[in-house]
Amino acid sequence: MVGQTVGRFAPTPSGHLHLGNLFSSLLAWLSAKSQGGRIIFRCEDLDPDRSYREFAVQAQHDLELLGLTWEEGGGLGGPHGPYDQGSRFHFYQSQLDKLEALGLVYPCFCSRAQLHAASAPHASDGEPIYAGTCRGLSPQQVAEKRKTRSPALRLQVPEEVISFTDLHYGPQEQFLPTGCGDFILRRSDGVFAYQLAVTTDDGAMGVTQVVRGRDLLSSTPRQILLFRLLGYPVPQFAHTPLLLAPDGRRLSKRDGDQCLSGLMAKGLSPQQVVGRLAFLAGLLPRPEAVTPQELLPLFSWEKVPREDVVIPWEFLE
Repeated sequence: MVGQTVGRFAPTPSGHLHLGNLFSSLLAWLSAKSQGGRIIFRCEDLDPDRSYREFAVQAQHDLELLGLTWEEGGGLGGPHGPYDQGSRFHFYQSQLDKLEALGLVYPCFCSRAQLHAASAPHASDGEPIYAGTCRGLSPQQVAEKRKTRSPALRLQVPEEVISFTDLHYGPQEQFLPTGCGDFILRRSDGVFAYQLAVTTDDGAMGVTQVVRGRDLLSSTPRQILLFRLLGYPVPQFAHTPLLLAPDGRRLSKRDGDQCLSGLMAKGLSPQQVVGRLAFLAGLLPRPEAVTPQELLPLFSWEKVPREDVVIPWEFLE
């Protein structure tokens, strides 16, 4: 259908989905479905050292239990497969080749330790803004450095302000050189970077709406740059507040923070979990058992808090 909203679930299988992941997935589903759209499920198993097949399977199971269904990918297949990033490296290389042909890519031999040791400003996501140390290396210098170290590949960003309107947080802008700096497209170990993979996957799969946590808001301008350079339509973006643990810290898969199976083991039904998430999202006046389908008439981005949300202790009991 021309003009249909296409959203996506894109979990990283590095652990069980925690409540924050489920919260943003619920809002992604409601945002797309409230507009008569559909959802793609994609597994972001880009980093082989952090990705585990059992967690990918569990993520699908959890979302299905909650009633957060999809129409493409995630076992259903479709015209844009494969739907796991670990099987899409040839595609990412083709997209990198296009950027190299534009003369915008250069090798970087700086180690992570060197980057973090430099007294450089940091982007809002905590990453140091690259000082351009390797940008002007001559071909002879590059050849010499390759003898002892494999380089990462960086994109040289233009002196440009990227502006966009987030569906939830409103107008945003970032001056690329000081907001993110030249960023990595492929790591020195050959693994393609998140920014390149997620952008080209969304572009190639026809995603028109990206809903994800507020912690990724600062990544959006560099992704918009990649969409434009590679000729893909730029989707709408909507970022959600983060759910925080009762003690105020961010939820983490590493810490095993409240996954669906753990909550169900305490006696909660999937519908009760959905209701608690909907209450935290401002869609219900009180937590009650409900299905995602029943929430559709109630959904509005205007109801969703803009500040991060602390989960009450009683929600975890």
